[in-house]
This record gives sequence, C-alpha cells and structure tokens, in this order.
Amino acid sequence: MPQGDHIDLWRKRHGRKLDHDEVKRKREAREPHRISKLAKSLKGLKAKLFNKKRYAEKAAMKKNINLHQNRKNKQMSEENVKEGAVPSYLLDREGMSRAKVLSNTIKQKRKEKAGKWDVPIPKVRPIAEDEMFRVMRSGKRKTKQWKRMVTKVTYVGEGFTRKPPKYERFIRPSGLRFKKAHVTHPELKTTFHLDILGVKKNPQSPTYTQLGVITRGTIIEVNVSDLGLVTNSGKVVWGKYAQVTNNPENDGCINAVLLV
Repeated sequence: MPQGDHIDLWRKRHGRKLDHDEVKRKREAREPHRISKLAKSLKGLKAKLFNKKRYAEKAAMKKNINLHQNRKNKQMSEENVKEGAVPSYLLDREGMSRAKVLSNTIKQKRKEKAGKWDVPIPKVRPIAEDEMFRVMRSGKRKTKQWKRMVTKVTYVGEGFTRKPPKYERFIRPSGLRFKKAHVTHPELKTTFHLDILGVKKNPQSPTYTQLGVITRGTIIEVNVSDLGLVTNSGKVVWGKYAQVTNNPENDGCINAVLLV
C-alpha cells in the first residue's frame, strides 16, 4: 500500500491524461460484454460462484429500482371531505397523500441492523466454546482434531446438503436440526406451531448465527402467513421475528415469543 497521498498530490498538480474520461467511458461500456464473455467461458465451481454473485447483484438492483418506483405511490387519505366547492386544479390533489415507502423501508432496515428489538430476554448467559462444540478426531489414526460437532439445536435451510467430509469443519447432527417452533403471540395469548425461516441473530456469536445455532435468547424468523397478519397497506405479513425463551437442547422443542 502507498505510504502517503502521492497519487492525489500528483493529480492536483498535473491533472489527469487528456483522454482519461473517454477511456473510462469506453471501459465501462465494455464491462457488460466482458462479464457476458466470462459467464459463457466459466465452468464448474467457478461458474456456480460467479452466477450466484451475479444473481445477488441483479436481485439487489431490481429491489432498489422497485423501491424508487414506489417512493411516491399515492394512497387515499381518510380525512373528511371539506364542505363547499373545490377549484378544478385542486380536484386531483384532494384526498390524496404521498406515502414515503422508501424512507420507511430504510428506517426499518437500519432498526433491524442495529438490533433494536424490545425483546423478552434482554440478557443471556454466555456459553463457552467447549460447551457449544465437541472435538471430533479424524484421519487414519484419529490424530487430527480440526473438526467440531455442534451440541446445540440448529436450523438448516430446505435444500441443505452437507459438504464432503474432507472439507466439513462444523458438523450439525441430523437429530438436533429443527424446522418448527412453538411461537406464542403475546397479545393473543395463543401458541402456534410455525415453520422456521431462518436464524436472524444469536447473541452468543456471529459464527453461531452463520451456523444456524439456536440457543436461549436467539432471534429467529418464523412463517406467520397462516395467522392472517396484515400491514397498514393491506399486504399479508409473511415472516416475523421471535425470541427463543427455553433451552431447546434440553426440552427437545423450541419455545419462542413473537416480537410484536
């Protein structure tokens, strides 16, 4: 890495090449052709990784475009109509309010990122690594000790496939993989048996979140489409967060409270 701002100083004193902007424009114009050529030529694992990355980029781009298109969507306001005649140039505006969908979504995402939930269990007991993992000996003479078996309940996705034994560092036993949880709605005072969609945050460690380990205090996402919950705009709520309140590895089931 350069030690200092020599490049910036040089540009300030002498400027860039005369054809810098044109070269940059041409390079950017050629970029889609280069990506297309690369996508056609790649094979095997590299092609899979490349396509996965491109799919994520396109999905993010489409989502961003949709948010900007819905930024100024109009919705009828429930205000009472004023008495008296209204000028013709105000007829279109009357009874309409612009919903700031984009800003609300950004606020919601920031709130989720910061992890500011009003949770039933704000603090949990820290779990040592020895309690979470058990050392697995491998190799012909059982001398290698780089593998770990997870001793807690985990969640893996629908299409989960284990890695080959040579590359699998963390082993999640089938007997400790859960797909459903008993979720209690705090306002309705009713418990539902719902599907788990994913592990949002494990307070113990980001590594455990990535592995899908579920311990007491973990925030999980559950499928609440069957409950008939709707947003203010009338859309059906698909997933909602819930906090695990028990020790699933001891009880043999996951009990959680819905975060309303």
